[in-house]
Amino acid sequence: MLAATHGAGVGPGVFAEAVAQAGGRLREWSVPAGGTPPGGADAILVLGGAMHPDEERRHPWLAGELRLLEQALERGTPVLGVCLGAQLLARAAGASVHPSTEPEVGWHGVELTDAGAADPVLSALPGRFQAFQWHHYTYEIPTAAEELARSRVCTQAFRIGSAIGIQFHAEVTSETIESWLGDDPDEVADPDALRAETATRIGAWNELGRGVCAAFLAGL
Repeated sequence: MLAATHGAGVGPGVFAEAVAQAGGRLREWSVPAGGTPPGGADAILVLGGAMHPDEERRHPWLAGELRLLEQALERGTPVLGVCLGAQLLARAAGASVHPSTEPEVGWHGVELTDAGAADPVLSALPGRFQAFQWHHYTYEIPTAAEELARSRVCTQAFRIGSAIGIQFHAEVTSETIESWLGDDPDEVADPDALRAETATRIGAWNELGRGVCAAFLAGL
């Protein structure tokens, strides 16, 4: 499995644990570093990043990643996109991406749609849950895709064929959250309150994250 990453602080997190537990091999590819992605992957994880999905002028490598995802969709390669990864997947499927009406940073409520509750991957989550989020952008649901989850602010998940995009960070660890707080302290009005809420939620959230990745792997 290939994990496309977009920065040192946005790795596969607990998804790497799920891949290892399933006996798989996860090869990370730093997209901004350039180079050719490792070939032969049976599935692709596309993770988050500090950049936005429509910033090709600032980050020219985004165009190549979009082509990679377009090819994956054409071939039916299983893809699991997270946050930026979901937004890029939506773009690759022909949908628009744009700033959300408001950012979601921290723990926010998410609800599965009927399609999400029946989905073989998203059904690993409860019907309603508090998800960790860190995003300013959202996407439109691609043509022929099914919406799998929503929050009060925006859409949160979709499936198109063998590809799934999730806006929330199911992979994130407490260490990752702490690093993001260090990198962008102005993103959160009360960092200590977020730390306290994370301490109470992260254990159960990590179990759900491993379950989502395990369900995705089970379909390969």
